[in-house]
Amino acid sequence: MNILDAPESDGLTGLEQLKAMLAAGQRPSICETLGFDLVEVGRGSAVFEGTPGAHVLNPIGTVHGGFAAALLDSACGTAVHTRLSPTQGYTTLELKTSYHRPMTVDTGVVRAEANLISFGRRAAFASAALTDADGRVLATATSTLLVFEREA
Repeated sequence: MNILDAPESDGLTGLEQLKAMLAAGQRPSICETLGFDLVEVGRGSAVFEGTPGAHVLNPIGTVHGGFAAALLDSACGTAVHTRLSPTQGYTTLELKTSYHRPMTVDTGVVRAEANLISFGRRAAFASAALTDADGRVLATATSTLLVFEREA
């Protein structure tokens, strides 16, 4: 069971939920599928890391852009999640991704760092950058997210 679905997550803010998930050693299933991890959360920020491997290659032998987009979307969404009240949820409305450098299985560990730009009653905006171990920018993204009240 995911901590976010557990009864003990009721009444926790988004940041408290994420910190509890990290403390419990849990990870969202997308992390299992694509091989990346949430490694840091703070108020309005989130960091994911992963190592692209053969499981995410496209037909021409480079890392599929969807791997970068998934890391960037996860980071932006999680940065927004840190600001949710116990009764709020969110979903991505738009993700604008720009690819700066290709990734291969030799790229090594990549890091997606996201920061909240603004958080309103109905919409939130975040941006993220994906970098390699040498700090070179591989991809960037901006995200628009819908913020809503969850049904009881």
